Amino acid sequence: MNSLDNLFIAVSAVSTTGLTTVDISEHYPLLGQIVILLLIELGGIGYMTFGSFVVLSRGRRLSDLREGISMNVFSLPKGFRIDKFIRSVVIFTVIVELAGAAALFTIFRSAGVKNPFWNSVFHSVSSFCTAGFSLFKNSMESFSGNFWLNIVIGLLSLTGAVGFIVLVDVWRRITGKIHHITLTSNIILRMSLCLLVIGTVLFLFTEPLMHTKAPESRIMDSLFQSMTAMTTVGFNSLPIGSLATSSLLILLFLMIIGASPSGTGGGIKCTSFTALVGIIRSTMRGDTRVRFLGKAIPQRRVQAAMANIGFYLFVLILGIYALTLTESSAFRDIFFEAASALGTVGLSTGITSTLTELGKLIICVLMFVGRLGPLTFAIALSAKPLPPDDTVNPDMAV
Repeated sequence: MNSLDNLFIAVSAVSTTGLTTVDISEHYPLLGQIVILLLIELGGIGYMTFGSFVVLSRGRRLSDLREGISMNVFSLPKGFRIDKFIRSVVIFTVIVELAGAAALFTIFRSAGVKNPFWNSVFHSVSSFCTAGFSLFKNSMESFSGNFWLNIVIGLLSLTGAVGFIVLVDVWRRITGKIHHITLTSNIILRMSLCLLVIGTVLFLFTEPLMHTKAPESRIMDSLFQSMTAMTTVGFNSLPIGSLATSSLLILLFLMIIGASPSGTGGGIKCTSFTALVGIIRSTMRGDTRVRFLGKAIPQRRVQAAMANIGFYLFVLILGIYALTLTESSAFRDIFFEAASALGTVGLSTGITSTLTELGKLIICVLMFVGRLGPLTFAIALSAKPLPPDDTVNPDMAV
């Protein structure tokens, strides 16, 4: 293992991707694994979230620039206070990860896993931050039939990927502070459920590996693998390199769309995809307004979503092209690897460890840009947050 492999692992951890060129349980001692876990946590909570939380914890007010960028990074609808929101992010993260670690400890101890305490802590953080790093050589393949582990990992990953904005919004609804969740949260929940169901059904009936399994195992594996692609957590309960091309295409579709804004996952975000669907529907109907669930989406949000999708696809194509120049692997494997890196997913057909030095650097760039997010990257460069649009449905975020 050389310095480039260490850099690759560090970028993969802080971007919560999960792609690895070496087996971290074999090549890194406990101290190295702790460093990786801290990078995952930092990346999961978010660069700006962590920095803002430090400022707020010292009693200082966020600058107008940082607050404006944070509102766009998290796609916060009007009415959310960014300072309270960031505190909620950190507190909720700790609570969920501790609960997840407790549940996984019981599961790992019952399964006879060595050092169940450290494994439970590591995989709880990795799941919630949708990082996909595992201390097991074959990820979760050995636990594909373990119902409770699939449930716990799935819940942790979905909680992280659905997004902090939804969690805070739902909590405010439960405590009676608001009467209805915002349009943003409604869209995120509906679209996430829709994508998960579609991915599971298609995977269940079209993947040849499913035909050799018992019915309950087929459903569990199909649901888990669709979840891991959609949330961009990157764990796998099936050997990805052995999947049919049609199944890889399903996973690609879910990986590219990815999680929701303000969540721990990557991708173009389900709200941007919703805006695209709304544009198509509005154009077909001859409607000048882009609508979803009967409500118009603000024009600036639509523009931001289209810019996000366009820039994302441009970077993806550029990354694939660069990898075809440096790697000798099959095109489908290169395509999948690039999409996984940019989407900060971490799934791979098995070519990560065989990448050339230039190929590793290309993947590092894709992971880093994918974690920042195309629109966030553009905002950071211009140092000018998008102006608010209060003309139509200010609670809609894309």
